[in-house]
Amino acid sequence: VPHIETVEAFVKNTAAKISYGGTKACYRPSIDDILMPDRNRFDSEVHLYSTLLHEVAHFSGAKHRLDRDLTGRFGNEAYAMEECIAELAASFICADLGVAHDPRDNTAAYLANWLAVLKNDKRAIITVAAKAQAAADYLH
Repeated sequence: VPHIETVEAFVKNTAAKISYGGTKACYRPSIDDILMPDRNRFDSEVHLYSTLLHEVAHFSGAKHRLDRDLTGRFGNEAYAMEECIAELAASFICADLGVAHDPRDNTAAYLANWLAVLKNDKRAIITVAAKAQAAADYLH
């Protein structure tokens, strides 16, 4: 995997608190940290880092950072929007850092939610792309 040191330095520079352990990856707004599965649970370093960058993108949305709506739950529009923002921002950052983006295992599960949002709001993709770029810019 190219540029792993670059990714590690990038993530360190975000000042995100990251803990490894457990089985799921998530950003926890209530305590402003990122929980990641143990490194050995990932199929590859690319998968680990693309997942980590997805969670770091969520981290950028905290109220005291970019103030995105992080209150959504799976299945609702706010959640779908935030997941789309995080996935797109992670893609941008992976490209910037020279790391192949490896979509998360659950990306397919989110597609139905994303499509529903896009059906309901034809401009949603523009909003998502702008917020994803803002997240990538903020994190750089």
